[in-house]
Amino acid sequence: MEGSWKGIPAVLVVLAGLAASGSSYQIIEGPKNATVVEGSEAHFNCTISQGWRLIMWTLNDVVVLSVTPTEPIITNDRFTSASYEEGGNSVSEMIIHDVKLQDAGRVKCSLQNSDRDASAFLSVQVMGELLIPRGNLIVTEDKPCNVTCHASGWIPLPDISWEIGVPVSHSSYYSGPDPNDLQSAVSVLTLTPQGNGTLTCLANMKGPNAHKSVAVNLTVVHPSWGSVDKAGASLPTWAIALLAVSLSLLLILIIVLIIIFCCCCVTGQEKKESSYQSEIRKSASVKTNETVETKVKSGSENKAYSPDEPRTTELASPAPESSESSVREQQRNRQPHQGPDHRWQRPAGSPQVSFIMASPRTVRNVTLV
Repeated sequence: MEGSWKGIPAVLVVLAGLAASGSSYQIIEGPKNATVVEGSEAHFNCTISQGWRLIMWTLNDVVVLSVTPTEPIITNDRFTSASYEEGGNSVSEMIIHDVKLQDAGRVKCSLQNSDRDASAFLSVQVMGELLIPRGNLIVTEDKPCNVTCHASGWIPLPDISWEIGVPVSHSSYYSGPDPNDLQSAVSVLTLTPQGNGTLTCLANMKGPNAHKSVAVNLTVVHPSWGSVDKAGASLPTWAIALLAVSLSLLLILIIVLIIIFCCCCVTGQEKKESSYQSEIRKSASVKTNETVETKVKSGSENKAYSPDEPRTTELASPAPESSESSVREQQRNRQPHQGPDHRWQRPAGSPQVSFIMASPRTVRNVTLV
């Protein structure tokens, strides 16, 4: 802005010097519309007949450059001029360096002391970023796969295409605005690869040198390598949910069956132990009775026997009445095991034996001599 204000006095001086002179010159051909990429140069030409004194260039109604027959009056370093002759006419060229997006608009060429002017329109394009998010790819042979290319920050949105440098059995792509960002474009390439190669994504805009590209390497592996899931290996969501529910129910059923089996085993074991203990008791009782009978018959004492529990032994007097009472008691105890015709009687003159059992497992015989 300071350069623009410094150039105004010079323009006023030139205009004052030319105000008194008449003009017979005119604009033969004005500038033409131009589309350039941001950061490049824009060129506009204005053809004027001989006899002109001052040419003014404006951008969006702001004077950015003035040209006299001898030299240009530069107020901004980004705007310069060039002059040359063509068919007896003068051509004035304005050059805009390092074009900015805000430079887009109307460009006008006008003459001093003339009611004629000519204008054109400057369009500025912006090339943004172009990328393939996943980078180099590893895919399965003969399995369809998708490759996505994103273009962001482009004005206007570019047209995206693909160069396929791999052997394929099928390929197709779709390009359009990104549904998640209307200021960006996206292209999805679907292909069935059969070998290794390179995929190139191209973004093009209308205008010179308005294109950009990005490439990735594609590596194909056989399904048996296991690097990529086999085709059809993935299941839909409903199938995965059903499988999860089925596995849960199966696990619960197995747990219930295990609990029932354990309960049955414990119950059976308790019954076996109860039956076994009952048999042991019966066997012990029978053995005790048999031992008692055997020892009573033998009438002798087991001297090697060591009793574990206290026991009481009573020695009866040699009185005949006590002996006969003891004999009758023994006969009553043995009566259920022997027939009625076999009775054991001790002679009247034999010693008498009397005993009391403190435990069914402990028997002690005492013989009196």
